[in-house]
Amino acid sequence: MQEQNMNWTKTYLHDYKEGMGEFSQHMPEVAHQFSEFSDACFKDGEISKKHKQLLALGISIVAQDEYCMIYHTKGCIDQGATEREIMEACGVAAAFGGGAALSQAATLVQHAYRDLSNPLN
Repeated sequence: MQEQNMNWTKTYLHDYKEGMGEFSQHMPEVAHQFSEFSDACFKDGEISKKHKQLLALGISIVAQDEYCMIYHTKGCIDQGATEREIMEACGVAAAFGGGAALSQAATLVQHAYRDLSNPLN
């Protein structure tokens, strides 16, 4: 079961990257500007990169954006967030987004965390 989840999560990340690559070919200026804007937003500032990823994860849960949930779970892990910090961000999202947010946090984010924090990846 763990291997199937890992492949599923990697497939989502791969699909997103592939889709963005194709979009970039069609709309290079838009893709470039979006990338520049996103990079600026996620730089360390008064709020750390880790906390910005946790914020983005919570927002993506409330927005019900599965690709962003996985992408920002990975961002949280890459910035050193613990499982507890990620789950607390999910809890805040659930408090704001209700049952729909909690259902995503209790399934998709936890699966992505397990897959993406596995050192064998």
